[in-house]
Amino acid sequence: MISTSQGRLQDRRPLSIIDIGSNSIRLVIYEGLARSPTLLFNEKMLAGLGRGIVSTGKLDPEGVTRSMEEFRRFRALSNQAGAEHMYVLATAAAREAINGPDFIHRAEDVLKTEIRVLTGRQEAHYSALGVISGFHPANGIAGDLGGGSLELIDINGEAIGDGITLPLGGLRLQDMAKNSLAQAAKITREQLARARLLKGGQGRPFYTVGGTWRNLARLHMEMSNYPLGVMHHYEISTESALSFLKQVARPEIEKVRGIEGVSKNRRSLLPYGAVVLQEIMAAMQPSKIIVSALGVREGFLYSLLDQAEQKADPLVSASEELARLRSRSVTHAHELVEWTGKTFAAFGIDETEDEARYRHAACLLADIGWRAHPEYRGKQSLNIIAHASFIGVDHPGRAFLALVSLFRHEGVFNDAAPEIRGLATPRYLERARILAAVLRVVYLLTAAMPGVMPRLKWENRGNGTLALVLPASLSDLYGERPAGRLAQLARITNRRLVLAVEGGQSVSVK
Repeated sequence: MISTSQGRLQDRRPLSIIDIGSNSIRLVIYEGLARSPTLLFNEKMLAGLGRGIVSTGKLDPEGVTRSMEEFRRFRALSNQAGAEHMYVLATAAAREAINGPDFIHRAEDVLKTEIRVLTGRQEAHYSALGVISGFHPANGIAGDLGGGSLELIDINGEAIGDGITLPLGGLRLQDMAKNSLAQAAKITREQLARARLLKGGQGRPFYTVGGTWRNLARLHMEMSNYPLGVMHHYEISTESALSFLKQVARPEIEKVRGIEGVSKNRRSLLPYGAVVLQEIMAAMQPSKIIVSALGVREGFLYSLLDQAEQKADPLVSASEELARLRSRSVTHAHELVEWTGKTFAAFGIDETEDEARYRHAACLLADIGWRAHPEYRGKQSLNIIAHASFIGVDHPGRAFLALVSLFRHEGVFNDAAPEIRGLATPRYLERARILAAVLRVVYLLTAAMPGVMPRLKWENRGNGTLALVLPASLSDLYGERPAGRLAQLARITNRRLVLAVEGGQSVSVK
């Protein structure tokens, strides 16, 4: 008897992480250790452990009591999910409070496992690894804003540069400033003067990490009517960010348009997060703001991978998993990757590194909607792909992936999903149509089954004519439908194309 659903990868062993922050405590149970980790379960509580720590030096008593009750639940949930390992990480409040060691000892008794109390340097390091794991590649300054501290660190590809921890977490700053936003701005400026690394970030992106900044981004999405509610790799121009932050960095946060999209218990710290980001932008002069949905937890998981796994492309890894779970044949999906690469080369279509990665992922995802009703396969695939928890892809790239599947199922000039089409660059839109047109040809010859594509080849017949040649043993696949699809591909690419059988008949489709 199979103990897990076929909707899960059978070779994964669940693990869990509990992240004890100054404001929130979160349990995340992952399907397994992977380059692009998938969540099985995710729950948080806003314990507010760091509330009042500036004045008392201690963790909030009510927060401590509530945390212990939640730890019991988190342990039980982790056991229920069959997590083979539980990792518990504690950050600023637990490491700095007078009663922090007693809290950790009690929590270890409840959770029945060791708690890793991260130093500021370790916290910054894991946060940097989280950003590194989520972008392809990252190059800028990352800032992780928690309830108790702000970690800033320079990232360039896989290299981690200078970093610093500052006492500018939302709860702490609110406490230090005695609820004055003007005083909060003054304190932030004074603290950021110590962060010399910000000068090295001029003209480079600033990557925001942490719940307060994610909720700021969510509010920005609401205010700008952004069409895709995906947080990771959401980008905000400096001009838009400055105008937006000016609106948020004020006491009347409840009057800000779109605030309904942010949970009530998160709203009070938004002005302080806005103040800190304003001051960082003034000191750093970044090229843009980019939101990272990955931070310390994901960075810690990334550190557990071996070097080869760390170097794997996270987008391709996640697309491979979806192909394994949802396509008719993952082997056919891999054949598509290789065959479309040869087709683009035959057509003289050049690709950047990202365009080749995105084509690779699009081929792996091309058949994930096959179980849906034929009339809805395109739209269902588009929605799954556009909103999937992918990393290593920006939003225009995500739109490209989604549109390839839409066009492949519903026609290359389908005008559905204008909001997603609006996110794609003109070049991505053109490439999505071309790749979809190629897929529409080859699926009619393979019936989504492996073994045929490697036997199909392109031949130059002279006078600018390319022939798609079927071997004689596959001559029965020759027909009107694939010829018609090839004619459409010819029109889109403005090429003379021929469908031919080796040593036999052929028909010019343009």
